[in-house]
Amino acid sequence: MNLIDLGFDEWFEAHIDEIRHEGQDIARVTAVNRNSFIVRNELGEIPAELAGKFVFGVESSVELPCVGDWVSVEYHNDGTLAIIHGLFPRKSFLRRKRAGMEVDYQMIAANIDIAFIVQSCHYDFNLARLNRYLVMAADGHVEPIIILAKTDLISQYELHEMLAAIKEAGITIRVIALSNITGTGYDELQQVLLPDRTCCLLGSSGVGKTTLINHLTGRDELDTKAVSGTGEGKHTTTRRQLIVLDNGVMFIDTPGMRELGLLSANEGVNKGFEDIIELAGACRYADCSHTQESGCAILAAIAEGELSEERYAGYLKLRKESEHYEMSYLEKRKKEKAFGRFIKTAKKSMKR
Repeated sequence: MNLIDLGFDEWFEAHIDEIRHEGQDIARVTAVNRNSFIVRNELGEIPAELAGKFVFGVESSVELPCVGDWVSVEYHNDGTLAIIHGLFPRKSFLRRKRAGMEVDYQMIAANIDIAFIVQSCHYDFNLARLNRYLVMAADGHVEPIIILAKTDLISQYELHEMLAAIKEAGITIRVIALSNITGTGYDELQQVLLPDRTCCLLGSSGVGKTTLINHLTGRDELDTKAVSGTGEGKHTTTRRQLIVLDNGVMFIDTPGMRELGLLSANEGVNKGFEDIIELAGACRYADCSHTQESGCAILAAIAEGELSEERYAGYLKLRKESEHYEMSYLEKRKKEKAFGRFIKTAKKSMKR
């Protein structure tokens, strides 16, 4: 398998001279576990560490390698250890706000072609959460496809109602309904799984992401756990990892996400709610607040039943959340840079 098979195309080729230096090679990050990494080259996977100079130059966690990244490396110990010296620019990415109170980014994966957003028909179907995943994908310039899993646990009528709810919510992207038990939907899924493409599975714990990969490989390569009495799966995946299938398709499996906060994702919010953005452009006043003005296209669409109040409220909520955390993040970065300048000045003074 060569680098092209792993997804290294002309876009990355254009950045080689600025990232790779003499004596270095190119590899792709396939797993991250805190400060240790696994990278893959033409020959296979090997453990990797960050070079000290690389770590010293990092100003934000976003600048650290994540699964799917391309990096420049130098091999040691007869090729059994790689030292990471440089990080290629990302063509696309998936990120969220870190869970908890910390206002910072958490990188999920990079250089993704398709994000499969998996929701279980039986217990996990949630339009509000689905919109958050769609915003995440749009923010990182990743094509999203919805997978409604475990269709064998509901009736055809219930499935039809879910598909109708997605359409009525203004979500127009592709939806694939499938069952790991009956195999229904896998023929449709295979149509979008092309060699050299990198796909990522997103969704809550237990919705069947790992089982889906095992089904595609025909082997139980990844651990899964039996479902509970309610049909709800149990969390198994503990780290993000890139797996190459026999047909050349690359899959990134991810742990389930309990929190899906948005940070500085206004572009993604706008792309995820393009129907509302288009309506706003038709308002009579350019500075329309969409609350009480006459000639407001959004209010008119809601009154006429063309836009649901729930969808518009969801848009406002996600945009407000993204802007709020963005302000907090920028303030945090400002303080960190000021502290960094203080440390540098203090060190210079000590040398005098």
